[in-house]
Amino acid sequence: MALGFDSWAQCAMCRGSVESSMGNGRNNVGVGLNTGIMYLFVMPYLLVGVIGYLWYRNSKRAREERQLVVSRVKQAYQG
Repeated sequence: MALGFDSWAQCAMCRGSVESSMGNGRNNVGVGLNTGIMYLFVMPYLLVGVIGYLWYRNSKRAREERQLVVSRVKQAYQG
């Protein structure tokens, strides 16, 4: 319950900061705030994508090594 209050308080603070800067004729704070929000939004997805790619690459390499071992074992039994 306390987490909900903290998040609403932060939103009100950000909104108040943007509104006060817009009243002075500056739009820098709003643009910076939006950029920060997009940065925080994209980073978890980018991190999951990189981890997923590394996992896929390593599992593909391990699968190829297993197939190589299996083919050598088959050749040893046949030859």
